[in-house]
Amino acid sequence: MDTDPAFDADVVIVGASFAGTACALAAAQRGLRVVVLERKRDPGKKLHTTGIIVKEAAEQTLLNQLPPAMTRRIEQVRLYAPSLRQVALAAPGYYFLTTDTPAVMRWLAEQLRAHGVDLRLECAFTDAQPVDGGWRVEGVGTTRYLVGADGARSRVARRCGLGEVRQFLYGVEYDFPGAQLAEPGALHCFISKRYAPGYIGWIAQSPTGIQAGLALRHDPANARVPDIDGFLLRVGHAGGLPRHLRAGSTRAGLIPCSGPVFDMARDGVILVGDAAGIVSPVTAGGIHSAWEHGWAVGRALAARLRDGGPAPDQVAVDAAPRFRAKRALRWAYDRLQFDWPFDLLLYSPPLRWAAEQVYFHKRRA
Repeated sequence: MDTDPAFDADVVIVGASFAGTACALAAAQRGLRVVVLERKRDPGKKLHTTGIIVKEAAEQTLLNQLPPAMTRRIEQVRLYAPSLRQVALAAPGYYFLTTDTPAVMRWLAEQLRAHGVDLRLECAFTDAQPVDGGWRVEGVGTTRYLVGADGARSRVARRCGLGEVRQFLYGVEYDFPGAQLAEPGALHCFISKRYAPGYIGWIAQSPTGIQAGLALRHDPANARVPDIDGFLLRVGHAGGLPRHLRAGSTRAGLIPCSGPVFDMARDGVILVGDAAGIVSPVTAGGIHSAWEHGWAVGRALAARLRDGGPAPDQVAVDAAPRFRAKRALRWAYDRLQFDWPFDLLLYSPPLRWAAEQVYFHKRRA
């Protein structure tokens, strides 16, 4: 089996996200004709991600080639109880990378072009119709496969009748260019039911300054907006945030938190990344799992078209993390979050052990 010249593309991917980029690169490396549609003119603008990369993601294909100037290594987590008492956590060999996220997204776009991907900026997905053996994508032409990497409110999922994300966190993050934390070598994480019910707040040193944000459980019936200004007034001094800072930019958006969607792939349409709900329900970390899943789907597409391999739809479902334990923790955290246990047990071995499991992925070094 091989690519079909009757089609204008082998795969059209909607969204130059981490998941979409991984899928495109994996497919292009095997010689597939890949088109990526990105509605923004500049891939580094209007971002919805913190850009904090865990060790597992930082060591994956291509991400391990990020220019050093775009990343900052952090090897410690400082966890703050609602009372602002804190405990330092670390694991041998483990680290996080904060990033100059706009620069990273632009660099990834350059990698797409360098690998022969047809990246089309300012080109939004509007519609797709099934044709014999594939799909006709408006403004593009025909393709064998269509991949939705277009975020938590995926248009591809809605148009093609696939599963949609139903449960979200809502996050807001400020960027303070050129600012310096008192302790820049730690990721500062704050537990507070008042400011971040269902999640946490954070402050971190990035390559370009300071990033600070928080997220909370999103309830469509009572769409509460995160009070990031009140949060930073409360925790800023404890977290080493300089006074009288002015935010340079703001990021905000919905974060899936219910695990993979049902019916993420069917009839040659596959969802990846946030569109597929491939985000940890507890930590809301999505870069590692999105890149890994997107890469697996890209390889499956190439294996199918080049070698007659198994159906990529099923591979996409099988490769998606289930997050069973983390979905259970999400359920408990939504219903049983109280401030007093964290204040009381912050220094206890059980809480420290649980925190290390969450932040350091079972201490893998």
